[in-house]
Amino acid sequence: LGTFQDLMAAHPDAFERDDLKVALGLHARSTRYLESVASGLQRHDLQGNPVEPVAPEHVHHAILEIFKRRQARSAEDLRPYVRAQLVEAFEASGLDREAYAELVRKQDEAANTLLDEAFAEWGAKLARHEALLRAFEASGSTLEQFADMYGMPVATATLALEQARRNRAAQTPAA
Repeated sequence: LGTFQDLMAAHPDAFERDDLKVALGLHARSTRYLESVASGLQRHDLQGNPVEPVAPEHVHHAILEIFKRRQARSAEDLRPYVRAQLVEAFEASGLDREAYAELVRKQDEAANTLLDEAFAEWGAKLARHEALLRAFEASGSTLEQFADMYGMPVATATLALEQARRNRAAQTPAA
């Protein structure tokens, strides 16, 4: 964001305005750039310094655009993969479901359907984690014993239990 202006200010004689606009447009529509945006990592300035997070709606758009491009070239159904990416992007946004949906919902029904499916998967994931937390709390076992009992790596069990606790705390009204 603002790269055109920054480049023109830093190198006023090095670029033709129209040529730079075309070059930046090509870059911003490239799959490589979209993959970077979809990762949700920080935006950087021309010197490589992180300056701001990528907006959730930009991450969402990039994920969907990459999906459309790849699905057009693949005989395989890539919808499960894109739904998982959308769930990750939603969770990383820190927004609640309604705020996230308000930011990213568009006129594109196929994209909205994918979002609804991702939200359904997210809900099922939360329910599994809550069930796991309840089982852990009722077991009286240590984390290591519990993970072994369920055939899970300790790190996976830890993450699932932590997420369930965070979700539970988020749903508990403040006193």
